[in-house]
Amino acid sequence: MFNNVMTLCAMLPLLLCTCLNSFLHSLVPQRVRVMGSLLVIMFIFIVTAVLVKVPLEPLPFFSVTMVKIVIINSFGAVLQGSLFGMAGLLPASYTTPIMSGQGLAGTFAAFAMICAITSGSEMHEAAFGYFITACAVIFLSVLSYILLPRLEFFQFYQDRNKDQTIPDEEQNSVSLVSREDKDANPDWKKHDVSMIEIFKKIWTLALSVCFTFTVTIGTFPAIAADTRSTLADSSWDLYFIPVSCFLLFNLCDWGGRSLTAVCMWPGKDSRILPALILCRVVLVPLFMMCNVQPRLHLPVFFYHDGFFIVFMILFAFSNGYLASLCMCYGPKNVLPHEAETAGAIMAFFLSLGLALGAALSFLLRALV
Repeated sequence: MFNNVMTLCAMLPLLLCTCLNSFLHSLVPQRVRVMGSLLVIMFIFIVTAVLVKVPLEPLPFFSVTMVKIVIINSFGAVLQGSLFGMAGLLPASYTTPIMSGQGLAGTFAAFAMICAITSGSEMHEAAFGYFITACAVIFLSVLSYILLPRLEFFQFYQDRNKDQTIPDEEQNSVSLVSREDKDANPDWKKHDVSMIEIFKKIWTLALSVCFTFTVTIGTFPAIAADTRSTLADSSWDLYFIPVSCFLLFNLCDWGGRSLTAVCMWPGKDSRILPALILCRVVLVPLFMMCNVQPRLHLPVFFYHDGFFIVFMILFAFSNGYLASLCMCYGPKNVLPHEAETAGAIMAFFLSLGLALGAALSFLLRALV
């Protein structure tokens, strides 16, 4: 019950606020969206760290936790959409660090879990350390964002987006001309940004990233985290899920996301990309036929731990690489002045995939 409500409280605000950000990002300044979201999230983590030391009854604890999850995911959605919009203004390779950062965050959390188990720390002490670390990381993010506008590289692309003008006869080209040339040529004009027109240009990539995360979240962690080791070793059984499931997934996912910094194959217009994403569906029944416990319907076909580990490597690496490709290509399929909106749309479909995957996970787990 707790996990079901937690998933609902996380995914619904994430999806709704990402959708709102896609439509309203032009009305609220970028600085307000990013800085405001970071400060609110940091405040919630500070409150959470304090509450770790305060004993609470089960019902108040449950209620407060759910409210915090709603707030964090709401502002996290605005932050994520805004960051992908900012990255859309830059060359495609600059979307990769955002995707890699998400993978790195998951890897760090998995390492922290393993360290807590190894040290034998009390749960409340480990939780306090988690939240204080999160506050420190967010504080560094705030400082980084304050310094970002001072970089000449970032200023160049920001100014290019503001001043972008396109001639009617060259809709698919980007031309940098002087302001005098624009004034002298009546064919130059500012172009309105149409959400529908932008979506028509990137719908394949948007649906691809949505489907990628639907498959991923539908399987991980709902099914993968319930897999049990078949080796008769009590110490390995204790570390099997933290290492073979969470750490391995996040490491391979991080590796796949980071690979797009040096290799971007297949191309953005290739049919191979959506085909590879569809092929990942095969991994879902393979996980379901591993030693997932408890189970009521399907037999265990892949009994040995090695099968699960191989499936996890393929599953995680393909998720990171293919999703990162989609997010990098999306803003580059549109004109430069449409890139920020395209990035926000891609972020919405990423969140939609997370929400659909969370809903699908209940069905898939019930079928095992």
